Amino acid sequence: MRINRAKINHISSLIIQDFKNREEIDYKADLNDVRLEIAGVMTGVLELDDRADTEARKIIASYSKKIREGTPEWDVMYLKHYEEFMNKHKL
Repeated sequence: MRINRAKINHISSLIIQDFKNREEIDYKADLNDVRLEIAGVMTGVLELDDRADTEARKIIASYSKKIREGTPEWDVMYLKHYEEFMNKHKL
């Protein structure tokens, strides 16, 4: 994961602080519960992103023709496999 837990907690706290400053939002749940849910969703998305990255790299590495990372061909194949993984997981 590219963002550590402390940063996720900080970002979710900033979001909640913004929610507190808005008068047009009516809260039906405790804001800490909302913050925890935001942090959980962020963590899940970032973990899925890591899995997509790993899967795309593994598929490219399995090709019989070795493609060097950083080349335009590698970038296109990486994006293709990354997006396929994310689409398969509905993200």
